[in-house]
Amino acid sequence: MKARVTVMLKNGVLDPQGEAVRHALGTLGFAGVEGVRQGKVIELDLAETDRAKAEAEVKAMCEKLLANTVIESYRVEIL
Repeated sequence: MKARVTVMLKNGVLDPQGEAVRHALGTLGFAGVEGVRQGKVIELDLAETDRAKAEAEVKAMCEKLLANTVIESYRVEIL
């Protein structure tokens, strides 16, 4: 089973990487971009075959390692 985790900074947390990308896009002529939030995507290959157990396991991984839950939110998709 595969899982995809999307991790993003929470609203209100400054995103200097996103701001750098927005600025670079403006420099390249893409003037219509008003904001950019940058995150990360993590894909996992899991041995678990039960969908509910896999989702619970991946959420535990996010809480313990994959996301800094103080400043980041995450979304888990079981594929």
